[in-house]
Amino acid sequence: MLTESNLERYADVLLWALNTAKKNTLKKDEIVLIQYDLPALRLAEILYGRLLDLGMRPVQRMAATFGMEHSFYQKANLKQLTFITPGDEELYKNINGRIYLHAPESLTHLKDIDPTKIGKAIVARKHLKDILDRREELRKYSWTLCLLPTEELARQAKMSMKQYTAQVIKGCYLDRDDPVLEWKAIHKEVTAIKKRLSSLPVKYFHMESANMDLRITPGANRKWAGVSGHNVPSFEVFVSPDWRGTEGVYFANLPSFRSGNYVENVRITFAKGQAVKIEASEGEAFVKKQLAMDPGARRVGEFSLTDKRFSRIDRFMAETLFDENFGGKEGNCHLAVGSSYSDTYNGDPAKLTETLKKELGFNDSALHWDLVNTEPKTVTAHLTNGKKVLIYDRGMFK
Repeated sequence: MLTESNLERYADVLLWALNTAKKNTLKKDEIVLIQYDLPALRLAEILYGRLLDLGMRPVQRMAATFGMEHSFYQKANLKQLTFITPGDEELYKNINGRIYLHAPESLTHLKDIDPTKIGKAIVARKHLKDILDRREELRKYSWTLCLLPTEELARQAKMSMKQYTAQVIKGCYLDRDDPVLEWKAIHKEVTAIKKRLSSLPVKYFHMESANMDLRITPGANRKWAGVSGHNVPSFEVFVSPDWRGTEGVYFANLPSFRSGNYVENVRITFAKGQAVKIEASEGEAFVKKQLAMDPGARRVGEFSLTDKRFSRIDRFMAETLFDENFGGKEGNCHLAVGSSYSDTYNGDPAKLTETLKKELGFNDSALHWDLVNTEPKTVTAHLTNGKKVLIYDRGMFK
């Protein structure tokens, strides 16, 4: 239900986001991969034409339909699960940008599939992710993604298609004459918040709510990142902490759809950086198997906070991209189990070797799963000099 005008504005924002994420403008003859779900075809066509007009080399790839995906996980043997398409590695070693247009037609189509099979396929493709991560550290590549409304998303979010589409338009500022100007203004304001947070000599953060009591250790050589263009929309400010210092209880009160499964009320207890107790009111077995995917899946890779003054998202959207940027009355935090982001390293990411990552406590995993909490909460920074500073309260940075 997005109009042609909405889609043109969406394309404007995505190209701004991709350039912002790359930290330098995409150049003529560079390769940009457009990946899209079938309902996103029209936006893919618009972006394809725009990239050609800019002198770039677009490559298009449509994602598997939910029927194909279910057949794959239901029927594939081990060799098929771990098969890497010839040419994928070469492509990933050469692309300069990637735009993913997410428009799922089913969110629970894999609920009857053994999560272990899903995990094996993800782990088998991790080396492709590693290629892209390294290219991004060298500033040769970056990515962005967005969401397009579908009947399935609207149904799972308990909205009409019209209501859901309105939330996407509002959340991405597509109702403004020039949404890119809005995003540039948000980027400027959040940059000031990131600098202030990064300047604090923090020993650990203490987050408290009705269902959470969690200690997060940012670790050495860290900076806060966010509103970098990597997601549309994105209002979050985040850090990849030293996973070894995570202690206490985290609770995700927002439901989550992942790998064709639904989970609700996930509660994770951490001790010495590891998840030692995993609970969920629905989908608990799936959560446990996801967090057993590899050694890093039981550790924290990201700690994030969203200021409600920027986000216009005020409804559950049944999609992490929007839910992790929820504004509403209390803002949100989210904790990601799994892989870290190297752009929260305060040095040159190109010099961030695997050995140095390990020394600094950056987590490594094939998993990266954002779990969202929208309760009223406070986050207090305990500084190295013994002082305490309240940095976040009732959905706003202080």
